[in-house]
Amino acid sequence: MPNGAQALMKTLVDAGIEVCFTNPGTSEMHFVAALDSEPKMRAVLALFEGVATGAADGYARMADKPAATLLHLGCGLGNGLANLHNARKGKVPVVNIVGDHATYHVKHDAQLQSDIKTVARNVSPGFVRTSQSTEALCQDAAEAIAVARGLPGQVATLILPADVSWGEGGQPCAPLPQPEAQAADDAAVQTVKDAIASGQKTALLLGGRALREPALMAAARIAAHSGVTLFAETFPTRIERGAGLPPIERIAYLAELATLQLSEFDHLVLVDAKAPVSFFGYPGKPSYLVPDNCTAHTLSTPEQDAAASLNKLAEALGAAGAEPRLQAEGRPGLPKGKLTAEKVCRAMGELMPENSIIVDESITSGLMLNAMTAGAPRHDMITLTGGAIGQGLPNAVGAAIACPDRPVFALIGDGTAMYTIQALWTMARENLNVTSIIFNNASYSILNVELERVGAEEAGAKAKSQLDISGPVTHYAQLAQSMGVHGVRVRTAEELIKAMEYAQAHPGPHLIEAVVPESLNGVKRKVLPWLLKSLPSLPRPLTKALKKKIAP
Repeated sequence: MPNGAQALMKTLVDAGIEVCFTNPGTSEMHFVAALDSEPKMRAVLALFEGVATGAADGYARMADKPAATLLHLGCGLGNGLANLHNARKGKVPVVNIVGDHATYHVKHDAQLQSDIKTVARNVSPGFVRTSQSTEALCQDAAEAIAVARGLPGQVATLILPADVSWGEGGQPCAPLPQPEAQAADDAAVQTVKDAIASGQKTALLLGGRALREPALMAAARIAAHSGVTLFAETFPTRIERGAGLPPIERIAYLAELATLQLSEFDHLVLVDAKAPVSFFGYPGKPSYLVPDNCTAHTLSTPEQDAAASLNKLAEALGAAGAEPRLQAEGRPGLPKGKLTAEKVCRAMGELMPENSIIVDESITSGLMLNAMTAGAPRHDMITLTGGAIGQGLPNAVGAAIACPDRPVFALIGDGTAMYTIQALWTMARENLNVTSIIFNNASYSILNVELERVGAEEAGAKAKSQLDISGPVTHYAQLAQSMGVHGVRVRTAEELIKAMEYAQAHPGPHLIEAVVPESLNGVKRKVLPWLLKSLPSLPRPLTKALKKKIAP
């Protein structure tokens, strides 16, 4: 008769969960041993819990089904919390298994004892459960899987006491049925139809699964028929884009620019998206970015089927047969000369193969990435949904395991790279086809920008030193090589192109360290707050041109 861990493993696999990203400890050893009992389960070791949780997130975004994690007690969960936060914000399904002390050991308050449930609820508000017996374990697991896979996807945390894991008499459970997502109701469709038919300026804001091809095409038909504008949320969980797909402008990160984008609209229709809010609160500036004269309507919620909802709206408007506008093919051309962040983005747009996956955590260095890759062959892009940096490299691990036949590019800022640099080791161990490009500008550049924007007093030497990572200089190519990843440092566009071509010719893990100046530095950074403050008083054609220049 199987023990609890063996029965749990069978329950996971029978539900379609085939990958477990692990960083185990003593309390999880029976689960670790049970991995050998189930050939259908792939176990991927991470050297830090934040890599395991971020990899599970990236895997689910591309596989459209959850992976499992295996974390060690409350401290291990704490180490993995930031990337579980990103998964929660992205509505990504993750079955988060956290080990615990044996039930009878808890009362002794051993060194690693903690309140796991309280920690887990921050990232897993819809499901946190401690399995109390071997007999109940697999039913608990089946319910956790069902919750994770529901609409919207979410992190479901199953806490696994050691004695529940090693106890005899485990009984695998069959997967629970999943409810079908429904289209928007008639009343919501009618409200949105009336808004569009009013002749007033209307925009659709798409998020979540509305940024996949079926929903994008339906939205593009509506736009072609009725003249509405399409926007994507600022940080999409996953967006399908490139030549042959509808082009769509993302809402800007900078609140002032987002306000500019939305200022001309009377109606904003939310499709699997929330109304835009400022990323942070700023003195004297609004947090809610929908203009006072603009009415927000919800067509479909994350619990509903975005594509079916948009198709229903298209039918109601008579737009089902409209010809959608599609992105034309177009590469930006190869860059030359001394390397800049913009030239890295240009090289990506020129050289990336069809069906690539881009994991974008390039922060300020990637300001031109969207524009430079817009006409490239179709691809998927993953972004920083929850704002907790350190997502990019782990996401790339998960995406590469979910899609082994697709090249993965991770574009990462140097500050954020160091949060989860251990992901490189996992890339090497698993021989993943990931090319990581680290923008080494030796600065937390975005924080330098924010220092100016929040209206902090003039920063002195001590303040500025907290945002400066130039001393000591980090050699990312050397770090990569020390972990088994081919690494190279480049300073010119020509060197970058050579490195990217080499990576494409030799599938496997590569790291290209791009030494670049800050994209927003010196005069640019000083002028930016003034410019943003001046936008409302400038002529609209000029503000649009400035927006395109700052953050296309």
